[in-house]
Amino acid sequence: MASTRNLFFPFLFISIFPLLSIASYSPLDPLTPSELNQVHAIVKNSVNTNDNLSFHYVGLDEPDKSAVQSWLLNGDASRIPSRKASVVVRYDGRTHELMVDLSTNSILSNELYNGYGYPMLTGEEQTAANELPMRYQPYVAAIKKRGLKLEEVVCLTMTIGWYGENETSRLVKVNSYYMDGTMNLYMRPIEGITVTVDLDQMKIVGFRDRLIVPVPKAKGTEYRLSQLPLRSNLEVNLRQPNEQRIDIDGNIVRWANWEFHLSFDMRAGAMLSLASYYDPEKEERRQVFYQAHVSELFVPYMDMTEEWYYRTFFDSGEFGAGLCTSSLVPLRDCPENAVYRDGYFVWEDGSLGTTPNAICIFERNAGDVLWRHTETALEGGMPTEAVPETSLVVRTVLTLSNYDYIVDWEFKLPGTIKVTTGLTGMLEVRGTEYTHADQIHEEVYGTMLAENTLGAFHDHFLNFYVDLDIDGEANSFVKNKLTTKRVKGNSSKRKSYWTVVSETVKTESDARIRLGTGESELLIVNTNKKTKVGNPVGYRLVPGSNVGPLLSDDDYPQIRGAFSKYNVWVTPYNKTERFAGGKYVDQSHGENTLAVWTLRNREIENKDIVLWYTLGFHHVPHQEDFPIMPTLTGGFELRPASFFEHNPLLNAKSTSEAK
Repeated sequence: MASTRNLFFPFLFISIFPLLSIASYSPLDPLTPSELNQVHAIVKNSVNTNDNLSFHYVGLDEPDKSAVQSWLLNGDASRIPSRKASVVVRYDGRTHELMVDLSTNSILSNELYNGYGYPMLTGEEQTAANELPMRYQPYVAAIKKRGLKLEEVVCLTMTIGWYGENETSRLVKVNSYYMDGTMNLYMRPIEGITVTVDLDQMKIVGFRDRLIVPVPKAKGTEYRLSQLPLRSNLEVNLRQPNEQRIDIDGNIVRWANWEFHLSFDMRAGAMLSLASYYDPEKEERRQVFYQAHVSELFVPYMDMTEEWYYRTFFDSGEFGAGLCTSSLVPLRDCPENAVYRDGYFVWEDGSLGTTPNAICIFERNAGDVLWRHTETALEGGMPTEAVPETSLVVRTVLTLSNYDYIVDWEFKLPGTIKVTTGLTGMLEVRGTEYTHADQIHEEVYGTMLAENTLGAFHDHFLNFYVDLDIDGEANSFVKNKLTTKRVKGNSSKRKSYWTVVSETVKTESDARIRLGTGESELLIVNTNKKTKVGNPVGYRLVPGSNVGPLLSDDDYPQIRGAFSKYNVWVTPYNKTERFAGGKYVDQSHGENTLAVWTLRNREIENKDIVLWYTLGFHHVPHQEDFPIMPTLTGGFELRPASFFEHNPLLNAKSTSEAK
């Protein structure tokens, strides 16, 4: 008779040297609401300007990694400096980088940024820019000429990129959409009108009404459940057993053998740090990564028309993944057993802003199998051992205008970390005079989705920053290539076999990899730590979709988004190198990016190294993506590779035994 055994793996909340369990306080804790208010007061009282002072970023100035590691390993807080805030403001038409000391209520430094590029756009200036056309008579006349109602028009701000010129003004384009019978404004673009706004002067500096194109119809664009006839088939609540087995202490999350620090940043969004796994064999907590977060999102569209060619967005650097993090809806975005965390940021005037339910954390049992086996070799029966899989998920949703990105960091019982991104929301569509695909005899840069509606071809490239510290900081990057070999002589009746040829990568340039071109396994290993049988401990990268850019290397968007050229990059750790597209992305020239940093070709063997992974999608729209797109998913995994002596769950001790 077959039998099924449902194993429960104990949750080991323990503090054992050499890696201490994280205390409720951590030097990586994000700035609290009171600290953000304190920063606001310090800057307002210290900066003298007759110009408007606008805040574009406020976040924790993290202590040096060496000090944090000393605190983590030894509980030694003596080396942790006082809390400081990194602040980016604009006034007098310039970008200023401030360092604010919260313990002394003072500004330690005020550096003027003189390079190319601008900081993230604020929500308030985008709103102000979107309102300008409504009071601009040439624009009002253009709307009237098309027979449209001005009160049904919605304007949206779009960044303009860089195309070889040395533009000295901070500009955006403002594009137009029409409702009048639908809430799905993205499906009703008003083509042919281009409005250019100078954000610093907050005035229209360019206007062009080039052509009139039919606005796509409102019919068939509805997507709200309350308006759908078959809504009862879609209203499924995410209910799971409400047993709570997640321990959250301040910003520390503990679940099963995992422990990590969770914070929120107005640019990076959710940030995970100090991740460790309790090894029951060694009876100690072992480091896996120091910090991980979304680094950049590059979305270039392939439409070359005047109103579209500049739509090559860098969503994190231009708009802020944190600023664009949506409030999660219980029982819709996250299941019943989820725990929520708010996200804090500052508004343009420096006052405190809050995104309720910015992050959800939940235990998931999706009906997957952790492992199983049915034994058929034994007489007298076929006993089955089957274990259901349970994991912990940290989820955020980034709403970047028309698109929503669902980003999951999933921690699994055997030590695996799975990162998944789901793309949903609305396509960018272009209005057209065509009503049927047979009418098209020119390049239209997209797919016919509905009458007068073209879905534009485009890409999505998401770059993830993962500072792996496998059992310590000194790590190496290894390429394993599976190579076919011929059998020599008459040693076997076989003709061929394959074997593994390993290469430890020495420098950054050799670590750049386009997946699908030969390497079969990619590992981060610690050659200073080995298993009992002599293998270096490590983690291996299990890639998802192997997509790279199709733009030419000399195309301006590709120069700025050159990190997309390779799926994998490895660099030595540098506190200032956090975002693949650079610190100041809006209208940047691509001169301070991951692709440029690696030209130094620094050594990475047995060093503190960072893995950068670029997840890509080429999106050819289809009619099923209209009027709202079912989620398209991709991701990657980091799986233990001889990190443990064997399956770490087979000898898990109970909490009382471990103590």
